[in-house]
Amino acid sequence: MYSAVRTHDYDYPESEMDERESLYFDTISLAESEAAAAAAHRKSLSQSRNTIYHSAVDLAGDESRNSLRLASGAAAEHMRLAWQPGYRQSTALEHLNGGGDHTDAAIAAQVLALQNGRTHLPTGIGVGGGGGGGGHYGHGATAGGGDDETYRRFNDGKRSVDFVLAYNGEDLDEEAANKRKIFEANLMREGIELEYYKEQWVHFIKLHAPPDVLHRYAEVLKIKMPLKPIPGQEQIIAETTLELKSWFTRMCRSLFSSVQLNTDVFPDREQRIHMEFAQKYLELYDKEHPNYFDPSTRYSIIDFVMQRQHFEQGEEKADNLGIEKLVEDGVYLCAYTLHDKDRRGELLKEWASIRKWKNLQPLDYVKDYFGAKVALYFAWLGFYTHMLMPVSVLGIFFFLYGFVTWSSDPISQDICNDNETIMCPQCDKGCNFWRLNETCTSSKFNYLIDNKMTVVFAFVMAIWSVIYLELWKRYSAGLVHRWGLTGFNHHVEHPRPQYLAKVSQSKRLSKKLGEAKTLDPDVPFWSIKFWPNFTSYSIMVLFICISVIAISAIIIYRMAQRASHSILANENTMTYKIMVLPITAGFLDLIVISILDLVYSSLAVRLTNYEYCRTQTEYDESLTIKNYVFQFVNYYSSLFYIAFFKGKFVGYPSKYNRIFSFRQEECNPGGCLMELCVQLVIIMVGKQAVNAIVEMLIPYLMRTAKELNQNYGWFKRHSEQKLVPSTNQFTEDFNLLPAENNSLYAEYLEMVIQYGFITLFSLAFPLAPLLALINNVIELRLDAIKMLRFVRRPVGMRARDIGVWHSIMTVLTHIAVASSAMIIAFSTNFIPKLVYKATHDDPELNGYLNFTMAAFYTKDFETDTLLNVSATANVTECYYTEFRNNAWEPNPYKRPVVYWKILTARLAFIVIYQNIITMLQGILRWAVPDVSGRLLKRIKRENFLLREHIIEFEKRQAQELTQTQLQSQQQQQQQQTVGSEPEDLLRQRLNGNNNNNSNNKNAAGDSSTTYV
Repeated sequence: MYSAVRTHDYDYPESEMDERESLYFDTISLAESEAAAAAAHRKSLSQSRNTIYHSAVDLAGDESRNSLRLASGAAAEHMRLAWQPGYRQSTALEHLNGGGDHTDAAIAAQVLALQNGRTHLPTGIGVGGGGGGGGHYGHGATAGGGDDETYRRFNDGKRSVDFVLAYNGEDLDEEAANKRKIFEANLMREGIELEYYKEQWVHFIKLHAPPDVLHRYAEVLKIKMPLKPIPGQEQIIAETTLELKSWFTRMCRSLFSSVQLNTDVFPDREQRIHMEFAQKYLELYDKEHPNYFDPSTRYSIIDFVMQRQHFEQGEEKADNLGIEKLVEDGVYLCAYTLHDKDRRGELLKEWASIRKWKNLQPLDYVKDYFGAKVALYFAWLGFYTHMLMPVSVLGIFFFLYGFVTWSSDPISQDICNDNETIMCPQCDKGCNFWRLNETCTSSKFNYLIDNKMTVVFAFVMAIWSVIYLELWKRYSAGLVHRWGLTGFNHHVEHPRPQYLAKVSQSKRLSKKLGEAKTLDPDVPFWSIKFWPNFTSYSIMVLFICISVIAISAIIIYRMAQRASHSILANENTMTYKIMVLPITAGFLDLIVISILDLVYSSLAVRLTNYEYCRTQTEYDESLTIKNYVFQFVNYYSSLFYIAFFKGKFVGYPSKYNRIFSFRQEECNPGGCLMELCVQLVIIMVGKQAVNAIVEMLIPYLMRTAKELNQNYGWFKRHSEQKLVPSTNQFTEDFNLLPAENNSLYAEYLEMVIQYGFITLFSLAFPLAPLLALINNVIELRLDAIKMLRFVRRPVGMRARDIGVWHSIMTVLTHIAVASSAMIIAFSTNFIPKLVYKATHDDPELNGYLNFTMAAFYTKDFETDTLLNVSATANVTECYYTEFRNNAWEPNPYKRPVVYWKILTARLAFIVIYQNIITMLQGILRWAVPDVSGRLLKRIKRENFLLREHIIEFEKRQAQELTQTQLQSQQQQQQQQTVGSEPEDLLRQRLNGNNNNNSNNKNAAGDSSTTYV
C-alpha cells in the first residue's frame, strides 16, 4: 500500500543542486492513490526520520505540481513555509504523540518527485510497508522503520547487511577517495557484495557476504559448524546428560521456576556435533541450525576479510592494508556491524533488565548475538556472582556472631570499665594524654571483625576460591563444547595486521621478507622482540614506582596529621583518631588511584602496540598483564601498608622511629584491623560506584546529547550539517558509541580487582562478599544494557576460555593464602591470645589487656613539647600498646622474652597455615578435573562417531564416483559400438527401419522421419 523514498533512484545530478535550496524533509509513508492520500488525514502513518536532498530550482515554474491536489490550505501553507530558512519539520516523535499534520511532508515530497519526472515514490528507505499504525517507537528504532524489508537489508529486501562502512560524503580529498575505491574494489574481488547509500552527508556502504565467501573463509579460519543428526548421536547425548529425576529435584525446580528462562522467547536448542567446515562435506552440515553461520560468525568473517585488504596501488605492503588503518587515517569514519532490532528487543526485555536480576541468562543467544568471547564474559560473571552467594551468607553469619557475643568480650569490657589508665600522646605536637576508656566504642566495633570466627572465615575463603576456579573450568568446558569451540586455541588464529605491518617495517626482517616472500616470518626474540618488551615493562615498573610514591605521600600525610586537624575536628578527639583521619586518607587514596589509573590505561595501550604481538590473543594478554600488575600495586598497596606495616615499627615513647622527622603511624585505638576495614570499604565501594557512573551515565549522556542534537540541531558541524538522522538500522547504529576490540578488558579488570579485595582482605570485613554480590547482580544487567543500547554491536570473536584472567585469579588465590596468614598473625589478637593462655593461668583473658601494654615514665620523653604537656597535666606515668618491659622493670623499654615467643608463634602460624591451605587446595584441584568425566567421555564418543560418519560418507562418495565412471564407460562403449556398425545398418536403425517393418514402408508414406 505504501511506498518509501529511495532518493538514489532520482536521476537529478548533484552538480546541479543548489546548497541554499536543499531541503531536509521528514520521511513519510505515502499512499500512491488519491483515496489513500485522503485517508492519511484521518489516521497516523508509520514514519521514520530521513534526510532527503532535492533540488528546488524549477519548483515555482513546474506545472506538474498541479497534478497533485492539496488537501487543505494549511497543507499549502506548510509547503510554503518548508522552503523558508530555519523552518523545522515536525519529527517522528511529534507525529507519534499526535502533533503535526501527517500529510504535509508527504505532499511536499511527492511534488518534488514529480518535479524530477516521476509519478510515484520508489521503495527503499526505512518506511514500513502495510498498515498505518504508529509502530514501535523508542530504543533507537524509528516508528515503522523496523518493519520495512530494507531496514537492515539491501534494496532488494533479501540480502542482509552484514557490515557497514561510513565516510564523509563531503570530503573532497582525492587521495582518500582513491583509497576507498581501491579498498572497495578489493572487497568485491573477494566476493563481498556492496551497495551504496548516499542520501545524507555521511555516505554508507552496505556489505553482504554471499554463501561462497562464507564457505571459503570458514574453511580457512577452521570454524566449526553443526552437523545434521548422526545415527547414534541421541544415545550419546542421553547417556552423558545428567538427568536428576528425584522428587527433591522436581521440588527445587518448582520452587525456583521464577528464575528460569522464558522458553517461549529462548527455547532450548537441540544439541549437535560440530566439525571444522570443509566444502567437500557441505551436505553434512545442518543449514537450518541457529549456529550455522550465525550473525557473529558472518561478521567475524567479513571483519577478517577487511583487515587484510590493501588500499594502495603498486606494491602491496603490510602497512597499507586493513580497515583499522583506514579508520585511523580518517578515510572511513567507522566500520561496524548492525544490531538486530527483534533479537535486541527480546534480549532487552528478558535479559538486559534490572527487573530480571534473579533470572538465568540466555547464554546461547548471547553467543549468537555477540560472539563467544562476550558470551563467556557474561557466563563467567554470572557464575562468579552465583558462587558469591554461599560466602555472602557465611559472612553475614560471622558478622552477626560478633554482635551476638559483643557483651562477652573481656577485652572490650576491660577497656570500657577502666577509668584510671592514662595513655601516652600519639603525636609530638598538639596531642594530649588520653584515657583508655575513650576507645570503648571502637574496641567493641573492632571485636566484630577480630573474634574467634576470623580464622574460620579466612579458612573458608581460601577453600572457596579454589572451588570457585575449579568449578568454573568445568562449567566453561561444557559451554565451549556446546558452542563447538572445543580444541580452539591461539595457534588457529591468524596474525594481526598491525603485527604484519610492524614486521614489514623492520629493517632486520626486510631481507628475510624479501627472500621468503611472506608477511609472517619467524621473528627472533632476543634480537628483535626483547628490547620492545624490555622497554615496555620498564616503563610499567616506572609507573609502579610513581604509584608507590603517591601512596607514600598519603602515608606521610597520615603521619603529619594536619590536613583534617584545622578543618574537621580537634585531632586529640577520638572522632578524629578513629574516623576522620582514616576516612579522609581513604578518599585521598581513592582519588590518587583513579587519576593514576586513567593515565596509565592509555599508556599501556601504546606500550603494547610497541611490542611484537602476533595474534589478537597475545596482544590482549600482554595488555592485560601490564595493566593488572600496575592496578594491583595501585589498588592494593595502601591496604597492604595498613595490614602489614602500620604500627609495626613505631618504637617507644623515648625513642620513636621517624621518617622525614615525622613519627611513624601507630594503629588507631580501635586497632589496625578496623582501619583496614574502613579503607577496604571506601576503596571497594568507591571504585564500584565510580565505575558504574563512568560505564552508564557517560554513555547515556552522550546518547541523549546526540538525540537532542538530532531533534533540535543544537550543535552544528560540517557547515550547518546536523548529526545523522536515524532512518534505518545502519544510520541508527552510526550514532552509537564505537565497540572497541578490547572493550571487555575494563569489565574483566573491575571484577578481578574486586575478586582480589574479597580474597586478600575480606577477613577484615566479612560483609565484603555481600557487597560484591549486590554489585555484581546489578553490574551484569548494566553491562548488558550498555552493550545493547549504547554501543555498536561488536564483531564476534571466538574464545575457549576467559584467557589470562583465569591465570591472574589463580595467582591471586595463592597470594591470598599468604596474605590471610600474615593478617591473622600480625594484625589480629589471635596469636597473642594463644601465647597468653599458654603462659598464664587465665583462660578468661581477664589480664590480657595489661599484658598487651607497657608503662612509661613521662620524664623519659625526648621532646620538650611532650615534657611540657606532662608537666602541665601533672602526669608522671602513661601507657602505650607494645610488648616491652615496663619502666620500673630491669632493662626498661626493652623487648621481653614473651615478645620473642609471640613472634615465633606468628611465624610458625604463617608457615603451618599456608602449608595446610596449600595442601588442601592442591587436593581440591586434583579431585576436581578441568573437564568432567561425562563430558570427556562424550567428546571421545562423538569424535569416534564423527570419524565413522565421515568414513561412511567418503565410501558413498567413492561408490557414486565409481558408478558414475562405469556409466560413462558404458556410454563410451555404446558409442564405439554404434560407430563400428555398417553404414547401411546404422542408417536403417536411426531411421527406424529394419527388416521387420520393411513391409510397412509404403503404408508409412511421408509420415516417417528420416534422421540420416
